[in-house]
Amino acid sequence: MSIIQLSSQDNVAVATHPLATGDNGALTAIPRGHKIALSAISAGQAVRKYDQLIGYAAVDIAKGDHVHSHNLDFRPVETDYQFATNLSPAIPATKIDSFMGYARADGRMGTRNFIAVLTSVNCSATAARMIADHFTPDKLKGYPNVDGVTAFVHGTGCGMGGDGTGFETLQRTLWGYARNPNVGGVLMAGLGCEVMQLDWLIEAYGMTPGPLFQTLNIQDTGGLRATVAAGITQIDAMLPLVNDIERTPCPASALRVALQCGGSDAYSGITANPALGHACDLLVAQGGTGVLAETPEIYGAEHLLTARSANRDVGERLLERIRWWESYTAAVGGSMDNNPSPGNKKGGLTTILEKSLGAAAKGGTTPLRGVYKYAEPITESGFVFMDSPGYDPASVTGQIASGCNLVCFTTGRGSAFGSKPAPCIKVATNSPMYKNLHEDMDIDAGRILSDGISIETLGREIYSMFLSVASGHPSKSEAQGLGDFEFVPWQIGCVM
Repeated sequence: MSIIQLSSQDNVAVATHPLATGDNGALTAIPRGHKIALSAISAGQAVRKYDQLIGYAAVDIAKGDHVHSHNLDFRPVETDYQFATNLSPAIPATKIDSFMGYARADGRMGTRNFIAVLTSVNCSATAARMIADHFTPDKLKGYPNVDGVTAFVHGTGCGMGGDGTGFETLQRTLWGYARNPNVGGVLMAGLGCEVMQLDWLIEAYGMTPGPLFQTLNIQDTGGLRATVAAGITQIDAMLPLVNDIERTPCPASALRVALQCGGSDAYSGITANPALGHACDLLVAQGGTGVLAETPEIYGAEHLLTARSANRDVGERLLERIRWWESYTAAVGGSMDNNPSPGNKKGGLTTILEKSLGAAAKGGTTPLRGVYKYAEPITESGFVFMDSPGYDPASVTGQIASGCNLVCFTTGRGSAFGSKPAPCIKVATNSPMYKNLHEDMDIDAGRILSDGISIETLGREIYSMFLSVASGHPSKSEAQGLGDFEFVPWQIGCVM
């Protein structure tokens, strides 16, 4: 099979192998993953893939032409939105699944057991890293139930407005990491004079300092060296307490999985993303939660999600986020079609509409139960959406802050990404990339095309890996030590 037509209504197909001139009627060489015109398409006529609009012909396109950036235009889409009109019931669970996790005293359940060193401001980042770096694997040998001491540092916290969206977003992110179920102990380190005051954060979110939640700042402690020494002492005292928590059976309903994609290609919406969507459906059937994000990367596909919204209010909340992004990009002279990236385009994606239709498939088929702001605590179970940029590290940071204890990340070009404290499972969209980057990829979804494996079979394989990794089996990105530098809070607003 050299080309694949995804819907009988489509006027383009995807090349599953490089096409030479003459192959399947190709008028020119067409790279693997790129589109070939199945019929003549007049200038201005709609181009369809997945039985959905992905753009308009910029010029007359002949049957057999290569359809890509040179002859396909993006235009903003006017959509008549429907709400709660496509509500598929959850797949019935045949049995109650479980994983071996860390049950917290307040009912939360984690897949890992970290001590987090969080910073209020960039000025305390070096101190935080020095504190965390002290706790080498050799020093943690006596604490088998502790997965590590990790510093989560960022480049803001001062030079920002002391109120408004940016300030509130950073507060939610820091609080969300401190409260993530994969974190057993927290040390928050500040400078002392920054806008993001630790005392304000503690007061705003009702945090109570204690043996497993400590704070310190450089100005009060006596400088960098003294702060590092004090932080090491505080974590030394935490270690035996965090280590006292052991893995016990936890229901799969406790899993909150961040559904993420990066370095996408044309196969993302054909193999890995639909398979992850099926895994999400299986998780939802257990009472678990799948969290879709990256608002700019559902642009043009949001009508599919509003039709799946549990009610009109949920759908309207999603559209409010879309309108915010339209306003935000316009204010800075940008375009919602700034996405796809050069790598996405090399992999065959042309417009944001095409990319979004594939990306939205990660959310499966069940009703959309909730829509959340970036890093806002998730309270509903089932399939939900969290607003975020399409920039993967910033998006995953928000999902983890919202409570995700596991990440599943599909990629077509290959992405060297991992995350802490929530481990990241990587799913390759195509077999050549999987073979090339096999040390980084956990699952080869390209087998859907190369071996004829069904989306449902591959989805169940992904779901089974959810349970395995949640129980402590290291994902490949985790085994390679990724995750220490992928904490990237979304910065909104002006620097002052």
